[in-house]
Amino acid sequence: MNEAAQSSPTPATTDAHGGNGQRRRVLLIIATVFAVIAIGWLILWWLVFSLRETTDDAYVAGDQIGVSAQTAGTVVAVQADDTQRVESGQVLVSLDPTDNLVALTRAASTLSLTVRQIRQQSQQAAQVDAQVSSRQLELQQAEAELARRQPLLATQAIAAEELQRASTAVEVARAALLAASRQARAAHAPLEGASLDNAPAVLEARAAFVQAWIAARRSTVRAPSSGYVARRNVQVGQRVVPGQTLLTIIPLDKLWIDANFKEGQLRALRLGQSARVTADLYGNGVTFHGRVAGMSAGTGAAFSLLPAQNATGNWIKVVQRVPVRIVLQGDELARNPLRIGLSTHVNVDTSARTGEVLASTAAAAAVATTDIYAGDYQAAQRAADALIRGEPLITP
Repeated sequence: MNEAAQSSPTPATTDAHGGNGQRRRVLLIIATVFAVIAIGWLILWWLVFSLRETTDDAYVAGDQIGVSAQTAGTVVAVQADDTQRVESGQVLVSLDPTDNLVALTRAASTLSLTVRQIRQQSQQAAQVDAQVSSRQLELQQAEAELARRQPLLATQAIAAEELQRASTAVEVARAALLAASRQARAAHAPLEGASLDNAPAVLEARAAFVQAWIAARRSTVRAPSSGYVARRNVQVGQRVVPGQTLLTIIPLDKLWIDANFKEGQLRALRLGQSARVTADLYGNGVTFHGRVAGMSAGTGAAFSLLPAQNATGNWIKVVQRVPVRIVLQGDELARNPLRIGLSTHVNVDTSARTGEVLASTAAAAAVATTDIYAGDYQAAQRAADALIRGEPLITP
């Protein structure tokens, strides 16, 4: 009885061994879960996160088109204000055109007078040409008289004095022809090799007229591009001078991101890589898609107003950042407009690393263009042509 009692386990001993085994299984399961999570995170980092470069030091940038006065004048009307949208070619500011119109009238008068003078010179040249023809006939007549009298002298039909007078008449006629020819050359000199339109005096007066016509036309300041008005600093009654900035136009449909990546992140960035951008304005609910379009040629500190002077004794190394331009898609900007200066978060997919680090070819097309001034010169030329034909002045 005693041996049987000693050999059989007690309930307390059985519970202790069972509890330790169950505890080990729980710990093993927990360790396995953490190991799977760690391995999954390692795989995720290796396949995804290691191929991404992110930064929140990124801001929206865009063109800031300064609209300037092209001629001097007093502002009489301001037709656009801050936050308003304007279209390309729309009149923004009107200047008092009085001074420019007076200058245009003076230039038109000078051109008309010059044309009349050239026409008068042409008529005078034609008149001198007629005189040359008359002198040639007189010379021929004198030579004929001399030739007719020379045989008569041998037969003593005429006196020697009469033959001498005939010879003198030939010399006088020849001198008169020479003088008339020189006068003809002098009269044709201002018109030599040129028509009325190409006469040097007409071209000079025409250029002054075209300049005055364009100045009168540009008494109205027009928008070179479509966009939104910002920083208007012009008022009615203000006297402006050429080159003075009156306001700024921001085309919000052509924005980009200046993402300032750390210098260590640049080794994986290439041109053409895709990027995802989220703006603080919309949060994570709106994602913009773009691509890496270029990288700055220097760090932000190198282009600052007061560059850092590292050749000092108290130098401290600071991680530098290089601006990287991310071009956004226009349709996404149309659906969710951004503003210049907004904060963004940029995530660049660096899995494709076959692209260039820096652009190797020059730009093939213009970055920005405007055609609102293209017709001014042609319109001025048409007005000059009409004035030369004797038609009334065509004002801008």
